[in-house]
Amino acid sequence: MPKVLIPLAVGFEEIEAVTIADILKRAGVAVELVALENLDVVGAHGIVIKAQTHIKGIKADDFDMVVLPGGLPGATNLAKSADVKALLNTFAQSKKYIGAICAAPLALKEAGVLRNAYTCYPSFEKKIQADGYTSDKDIVCDENIITSKGPATAMPFALFLVEKLMGVDASNRLKKELLFSN
Repeated sequence: MPKVLIPLAVGFEEIEAVTIADILKRAGVAVELVALENLDVVGAHGIVIKAQTHIKGIKADDFDMVVLPGGLPGATNLAKSADVKALLNTFAQSKKYIGAICAAPLALKEAGVLRNAYTCYPSFEKKIQADGYTSDKDIVCDENIITSKGPATAMPFALFLVEKLMGVDASNRLKKELLFSN
């Protein structure tokens, strides 16, 4: 069973974190929500999510993918975290999948793992200041780096992650069960 790590920083985008975790779990993926600080993590809109563990002591070797939800100041907090940067670099060196949505590609840039093509929340590319931004796709996959635009793209992004981890049949089965039409 694939295993995915989702770091939560104060100010994370709740729709993105919960949608991604839920879709992955429905597909049979093991998901671990980890906190950068307290286990009770407050999202950008005041919703509190309880993480299972703290990021300290997490080993990248135990996971197949890491996915960063956006939101502000959550994405900025992820980008500033030495623990997140270290994990992202380990995942990149191992060629494991790294996902980031909304403002979270900022953390990929700060860690030096953002590749040639990416997308993010419109206008946030100005803060990321990296070449390769595209606004005409909701999801961009550049080798092992997968990025998406924001809250409304969270479900298709999560289904794409399922496809990468478990194959197109698993993703299509889930789309049918969820009444997803896209």
